[in-house]
Amino acid sequence: MSKSITSVFFFFFLFLCLSSVQSLPPSSDIIALQAFKAAIKPSSIPSYSCLGSWNFSSDPCSVPRVTHFTCGLSCSSGNRVTELTLDPAGYSGTLTPLISKLTQLVTLDLQNNNFYGPIPASLSSLPNLKNLVLRLNSFSGSVPPSLTSLKSLLSLDLSHNSISGLPNSMNQLTSLRRLDLSYNKLTGSLPKLPPNLIELAAKANSLSGSLLKLSFDGLKQLEVVELSENLLSGTIEAWFFQLPSLQQVDMANNGFTRVEISRTGNLNSDLVAVDLGFNKIEGYLPVNFAFFPRLSSLSLSYNRFRGPIPWQYSKKVTLKRLYLDGNFLNGSPPAGFFGRQTGVTGSLGDNCLQKCPTSSQLCLKSQKPTSICQQAYGGKPKS
Repeated sequence: MSKSITSVFFFFFLFLCLSSVQSLPPSSDIIALQAFKAAIKPSSIPSYSCLGSWNFSSDPCSVPRVTHFTCGLSCSSGNRVTELTLDPAGYSGTLTPLISKLTQLVTLDLQNNNFYGPIPASLSSLPNLKNLVLRLNSFSGSVPPSLTSLKSLLSLDLSHNSISGLPNSMNQLTSLRRLDLSYNKLTGSLPKLPPNLIELAAKANSLSGSLLKLSFDGLKQLEVVELSENLLSGTIEAWFFQLPSLQQVDMANNGFTRVEISRTGNLNSDLVAVDLGFNKIEGYLPVNFAFFPRLSSLSLSYNRFRGPIPWQYSKKVTLKRLYLDGNFLNGSPPAGFFGRQTGVTGSLGDNCLQKCPTSSQLCLKSQKPTSICQQAYGGKPKS
């Protein structure tokens, strides 16, 4: 064989070797994936699951992944792992700190499994992370303060765990749009929230005290607030309903005792739905709810409201659902509720109303006994 032919074969072989080396993922990704699987109990890894196919006998980012790494991973064109999304197979174990070696990771989704222990502080070393979904696991302890350095994070879902604390620096998550902390063990007040937040959910915790303006200061894009089933108390002040983008509010099942609604600034509001049911709110029904131009659903059930139902409620054509049951409202309900062709669904029952038409769905739940109503208004029950 001539020297020229030998040289051609040599350079061709060298080219193939270099191409093969370049196609392999960095060792840091493989180390991270091996450590990730090693931190999960083998007995909780079904053979048919995503992790069941991970045996590292081939390139995790090779295409097609027919036999090994059949699911759970997505890779970039540069053969870096960009997404780790597990199937809900009941995996049980801890989340290894070495996950931080997947430095190109954009999405980490471990939802609906049995991961436990703390959230690793090393997640802060994932500069490209946009979606962190750990819901429906058993993570515990506080959210590490270092996680607030994740400047690319758009969505953080820690719901349905046993998280007990939040860092005071939550507002440093400047890109965060969606935050779900529901069904955890959070106590005390909310910290100052991320400035570009659109959705906040923290229902079914043990949050307590007043709703602090400092927590919501500067949140001009906030549309959804879900804080039901907590221990919040005191007054819901007027500033809250003046958040400029607010659309949906659910703060039912707390201990609020008063609500303030200013008419100023309501005319341009996007508020659509409010649920303040099952609190301890006293006084007259806030008439200024009627001046939110898009309000279609209002629930003030099972509080301690007294006095008549404002006639303005019955004139509000956008209002489609109204729940005022379980209070101590008196007088006759506005006739406008019963004359409209479309009508309003909901309930005015379990109050102290008179002349609530039994033919109307709104009046199906019977009113309180006269003796209870007399006691509520300072009278004496009939003997």
